[in-house]
Amino acid sequence: MFNKIFTSPVLVRVVPFAAFAALTLLQGRLGDASQYWIYALKTIVGAWLLWLMRPYIKELKWAFSWEAVVVGVAVLVAWIGLDGYYPMFAERSGSFNPVRTFGDGSAMALICIAVRIIGSSLVVPPLEEIFYRSFIYRYLIKSDFIQVPLNRLDWKAFLIAGVIFGIGHYEWLPGILCAFAFQWLVLKKNRLGDAITAHAITNFLLGIWIVARDAYHFW
Repeated sequence: MFNKIFTSPVLVRVVPFAAFAALTLLQGRLGDASQYWIYALKTIVGAWLLWLMRPYIKELKWAFSWEAVVVGVAVLVAWIGLDGYYPMFAERSGSFNPVRTFGDGSAMALICIAVRIIGSSLVVPPLEEIFYRSFIYRYLIKSDFIQVPLNRLDWKAFLIAGVIFGIGHYEWLPGILCAFAFQWLVLKKNRLGDAITAHAITNFLLGIWIVARDAYHFW
């Protein structure tokens, strides 16, 4: 099975994301506590799959730049600042709230918060950037997407990939804007690493904001 995945440019970029998304659908469906232990499980599974796939995805490399920092912070501001100013397609469950479930300051609450921030900052960014910016965007341009350079601009693919990313989040409007910003980084730098870093910065700072402001509806 793994040999087939490793030799397929599509599967090696899709399987880690698909496995992570599948586990996400199970959160909260196997009892209230499953909201937390399944998040921990999918973080471990996602990290393991990324580790296995990394030799076969040459663009899977973190990179740091001042543009990545600016974009990461700007996306955070948009994500928080636009909240309440646009219609939602679905009601947010707000079920991932370990403080409410386990008690403020409890060890279990702190562990769940730490796992969530680590997972969203270190595992989610490479998973999503590989899937959306490396695969989906380029596949929309050409089915043999490996032949499409990362810095090739195609407005149709740019818009469609951004919308697909956005509607995969409750916060669909900032999600679309964030996809455009991350894709711009990939186009500008001709590499995926800056977008991964920007994504990580956004998610990490958002996690800190959520905990500091008791804004668990974002999770």
